[in-house]
Amino acid sequence: MLAVTIVDGQLEVREHPDPVPGAGELLVDVRAAGLNRADQMQVDGFYPAPPGSPPDIPGMELAGEVAAVGERVTRFTVGDRVMAIVGGGAQAERCLVHERVAMPVPDGISWPEAGGFPEAFVTAHDALFGQCRLAMGEHVLVHGAAGGVGTAGVQLAAAAGARVTATVRNESLRDAVAALAEHGRVLAIAPEGFEDHGPFDVVLELVGAPNLAGDLASLGTGGRIVVIGVGAGARAEVDLLALMARRGRIHASTLRARPLEEKALVTRGVEREVVPLLADGRVRVPIAATFPLAEAAAAYERFAAGGKLGKVVLVT
Repeated sequence: MLAVTIVDGQLEVREHPDPVPGAGELLVDVRAAGLNRADQMQVDGFYPAPPGSPPDIPGMELAGEVAAVGERVTRFTVGDRVMAIVGGGAQAERCLVHERVAMPVPDGISWPEAGGFPEAFVTAHDALFGQCRLAMGEHVLVHGAAGGVGTAGVQLAAAAGARVTATVRNESLRDAVAALAEHGRVLAIAPEGFEDHGPFDVVLELVGAPNLAGDLASLGTGGRIVVIGVGAGARAEVDLLALMARRGRIHASTLRARPLEEKALVTRGVEREVVPLLADGRVRVPIAATFPLAEAAAAYERFAAGGKLGKVVLVT
């Protein structure tokens, strides 16, 4: 099979042996694989793949057709359309997926949409509902709302009946972000001065350290901050007195390194609560650009350039 391959910090498309599914595993013919910040970090040498995943083939999410199954597989059969998060190896013609983290692709959903769905929506759903226990009617702040996880967070919060304020640096994208939640309440604003739009019950922090002081200052009583992105910086001072006064909480999370059991648990929640919204058109996966697998380096350049709405996806 062909696969995007990290060679001395650069990307090449090389031949690799086809993987063989073990017990509980699916071999998937990959049709689409989304790009994520963690993929770029892996290429740059800062985020190695977890044990059991290919160390030189990036990619944490995919969609495709089941080509073969291992022993004791019960949920899927050959030919099924599936999408999944994986520890790595998704940016290839074939990839192994444990059936416990695979989800069915609803009818009518394109391969690029399905390939850009798992990482963004599993991450956002886990952060908002698994960690912060977002409730109907609360006020949510989503930083970096034009990216993959940001667009997912805006839509999921609005679908749950929350009021959403979304920071978007690119002014030309703000109306599109606000329009993501057709029946929700979304205000898209510039990042500067976001504190004036609080107080916030939940802050989905996708940018990092520069926002933390403002996040704390605008946090409502009993508010929760969840940090899942630090692209603008990872070190910040925390005013503990402000956190105490608001009886606030700061959560932080990564998804990739979690054990299979935890990934399976969060995936089942998304399959139960979010995939039906995708099937009905109540949430969608904005696609900024698609690239063939052979043009992976160009896809990464587009991803790094920023200023986009939604996902960059490789297709095979």
